[in-house]
Amino acid sequence: MAPDTRMKNIQVIDGADNCAYDIFAATDSEFGLIFRAGCDIAFIDEVYAEGNKVLLDAALKNVWTRRVVKAEAMGIHGLLFYELDSKKQYYPTRKDEEACNPNGSSLR
Repeated sequence: MAPDTRMKNIQVIDGADNCAYDIFAATDSEFGLIFRAGCDIAFIDEVYAEGNKVLLDAALKNVWTRRVVKAEAMGIHGLLFYELDSKKQYYPTRKDEEACNPNGSSLR
């Protein structure tokens, strides 16, 4: 699917060995269901713990139909982690630019 500049791209990072790190396009409302306001990092267990399961299931069902070819993606607006709770310590604010080591030192 060609990128849609009216959509926000979400890269999915899965704990599976065969994860392909696919990118999917989400509408603004779908993106808002997955990511907290001002955040661009989300962990699926937290998303479901804080959100409406019915709305999330419907939104993700739609999102999964909109895979974006990486070479055609016009940016990545959010990272969605599955099965990688160990990564939570690096994203305490759930903002990629604020990623840090467990001791608080910057990753960048």
